[in-house]
Amino acid sequence: MSNKEFSGIIAYSITPFFRKNDQVNVDVMFEVIDDLISSGANAIAGLGSAGECAYLNDDEWQLVARQTINHVADRVPVIIGISELTTKKAVERAVYANKHGANAIMVSPFSYYKLTEDEIFDHYQAISDAIDIPIMIYNNPATCGVDMSPAFMLSMIENIEHAEMIKESSGDIQRMHTIQQQSKGTVPFFNGCNYIALDALNAGATGWCTVAPSLIGELPKQLFNAVSTDEQQQAETLFSNQLPLLQFIVKEGLASTAKAGLAIRDIDAGDARLPLKPLTSDKKAELELLMTV
Repeated sequence: MSNKEFSGIIAYSITPFFRKNDQVNVDVMFEVIDDLISSGANAIAGLGSAGECAYLNDDEWQLVARQTINHVADRVPVIIGISELTTKKAVERAVYANKHGANAIMVSPFSYYKLTEDEIFDHYQAISDAIDIPIMIYNNPATCGVDMSPAFMLSMIENIEHAEMIKESSGDIQRMHTIQQQSKGTVPFFNGCNYIALDALNAGATGWCTVAPSLIGELPKQLFNAVSTDEQQQAETLFSNQLPLLQFIVKEGLASTAKAGLAIRDIDAGDARLPLKPLTSDKKAELELLMTV
């Protein structure tokens, strides 16, 4: 699939659990996916941070990946997140996603030991050699412990066959300007930091990866559309209205906040897995107010 088909709102899908036994609740997962597509999401991203990818065993990870792809059923593209300590495991999961029909994978190297650029390059190269779908290079230093420079990510785009897109989540808007300038606008890049969404889109971001549609429906897509049609005043108003919620999501955590927000909307996705804790009653009340934007 061409990377041109990835643009707009890339909506994170969560992984729901039954409260009685902590198993994956596939039916609620389908409900959430349908809701995201109805909100105008241009693609579904399964098994990202909001999907609690780090808290799933192998069978659960494969179940969520497979069922996400099957249920979306080509209504929009599907991107599957992969963040693993070892190259072997990352390759295994990339091959699984490719085999079951993912349109792309989103790969962030996860670090225990500090990785060199050569090690990171070889990690992506091994994944690329094993698949035939696009790779989104995902820079998420706060979560994964690896911080890749724009120049290095662009060098991987140039030299690794299936590396085609970048997701930048450091929160540094200057990096997005750098990607746009150094690539001369030829490399699609995506914003992964909610509270700079407007600046990122104005800097040329191809899209915005966010869990916000699960909480506020079509508003993120409206923001993207306003920027795309150069309705700057409307875009600023839309962003200003959403900003307190976007900041709350980042501060309180994607998975716990998304599940609390879905509960407010009468969708029971269970709680995030321990050691993550659910929002307190005070935080849930605050979230409910913020969702009335």
